[in-house]
Amino acid sequence: MPRFHGEKELAAWKVVVDEVHAAGGLIAPQLWHVGAAKGKDVLGKIDSPSGLSKKGGNPFTEPMTDAEVADTIAAFASAAANAKHLGFDSIELHAAHGYLIDQFFWEGTNVRGDGFGGPTIGERSTFAAEILKAVRAAVGPDYPVIIRLSQWKQQDYAVKNAETPKELEAWLQPLADAGADIFHCSQRRFWEPEFEGSDLNFAGWTKKLTGAPTITVGSVGLSGEFIAAFGGEGSQPASIDGLLERLERGEFDLVGVGRALLQDPEWVLKIRDGRTDELKAFEREAMATLY
Repeated sequence: MPRFHGEKELAAWKVVVDEVHAAGGLIAPQLWHVGAAKGKDVLGKIDSPSGLSKKGGNPFTEPMTDAEVADTIAAFASAAANAKHLGFDSIELHAAHGYLIDQFFWEGTNVRGDGFGGPTIGERSTFAAEILKAVRAAVGPDYPVIIRLSQWKQQDYAVKNAETPKELEAWLQPLADAGADIFHCSQRRFWEPEFEGSDLNFAGWTKKLTGAPTITVGSVGLSGEFIAAFGGEGSQPASIDGLLERLERGEFDLVGVGRALLQDPEWVLKIRDGRTDELKAFEREAMATLY
């Protein structure tokens, strides 16, 4: 994960911002904390709501203290303020995929008995809501704040924070009230419906319940989903006609594209110009361009 703190590191990010703006682009940093989804090089105590990395696991570290929770909230706010100062056009909070904020959402990793835990998803949203309030105070009322969410976790692909639309609303509304402008709704496959009885995907339901703009993402333009890519599976180009139909119906407002762009930096131009016969198949080796 790129460092987003420290005088030297932030000065380097300023160069990135200026170059993106010079090319006519907009840019937002994704601010995140992996928490208990630790790497092998992590030493010492690890931040975690309850010392768990997955449901049913054994605690491997002490839960975060009140002071550590407060420090983490303040760190997100500080990073957001730095982003605005550097000229970034927005910020995104990574609250998905089993990382720290998502560990507070998930009942499998948050068994706290204080104000940052509880039996309902609404109660377990408090940590994220407090981060959003602090970020909003740091950047002001008019600076766009995005939050990325997912039902699935890297620890459990099938789990859901919200099993019903009512639970989804209880999860999301406190985040909207706390200052989230846009919800970035991550799915492994964007075309899959979120709940039985409706074709709406995660982003579609989120927009319906909150009224906020949403971003959909998940295997856009490719035949296979990205988890399989880590195992070496490639993907063929896939039609986005269905995606465009959903976009035109207003189910969501923006679309995130990942692997297709890693493989083919001209993907957007080819889609725009109808040159779909020139689209490239995704190969796992393209993931190495991140490292």
